[in-house]
Amino acid sequence: MFIVPTRLSRLCLALTALTLAISGALPGAIGAARAETSDWAVNEGGRMRLVVLPADEHGRRAGALQIEPAPGWITYWREPGDAGIPPSITLAPDTGYTLTEVSYPVPKLIDSGDLRDIGYDGPVTLPLTLSGPADGRPSSGELKASVFIGLCRNICIPFQAEFQLSLTLSETADAAETALVAAARESLPEPPSPDFAVRSHALSADGKELSLTVTVPEATRQDEAEIFVTGPSGHVFFKERERRLEGNALSIVLPISGLPRKYDIHGKSWGVLVKAGGRAMETTLAFD
Repeated sequence: MFIVPTRLSRLCLALTALTLAISGALPGAIGAARAETSDWAVNEGGRMRLVVLPADEHGRRAGALQIEPAPGWITYWREPGDAGIPPSITLAPDTGYTLTEVSYPVPKLIDSGDLRDIGYDGPVTLPLTLSGPADGRPSSGELKASVFIGLCRNICIPFQAEFQLSLTLSETADAAETALVAAARESLPEPPSPDFAVRSHALSADGKELSLTVTVPEATRQDEAEIFVTGPSGHVFFKERERRLEGNALSIVLPISGLPRKYDIHGKSWGVLVKAGGRAMETTLAFD
């Protein structure tokens, strides 16, 4: 095992390991199916499995991707920070199912040498929503999913697993699985509310700074709040140039860099996650 000092070297290692994963060289990459919960797929950095609950009256199925990094290992949020691999879930098109939602519990900043990652240093469960066949056929049959995540501890190991679940119309919800999915939903950030919301946001004329003012919960300390802004896919901004707390109004200035050439912000929406006062709130920033 060796130290990965830069984002580029992590990426090179990731591509090498991905080639091995696809060729079947990564142990534990195939999760055999049983009913609505797959077996655990296991590798050196941890394990994961897929859970799918019975269909509702509209053919939708709640589910979850359960990830358990090994002690000392981490996995990643949807935008991983300075380095890392975000989760990817792909359903086989011939199964007739569509992945309509993947949600992410509140992540944390994780220092890794000179790099700052955004993710989870313990077990995490990502809630999912699946829709059945578009032609109205019963929501049953074989569900095939390919899942790709990153697990890191000094080195990054891309972890790919293929899952197959046999879904029938006569399923009954297992209490443990139902509780698992419900708990995952409870771990998501809350929506904006009168005492926790973005008051204003603006991108500077040169596109190099984003200013935000957020109403934060009472008793929030100026040094405790964390803000993650997600721009175009692959871009996350969390390193601040300045911050100021006046009453319950927190003002932040984030440097913006690395946007696509000739990127036009008008009409776009970015995401923002704010952690403050022991709570977390997620919303969107719309740019006219």
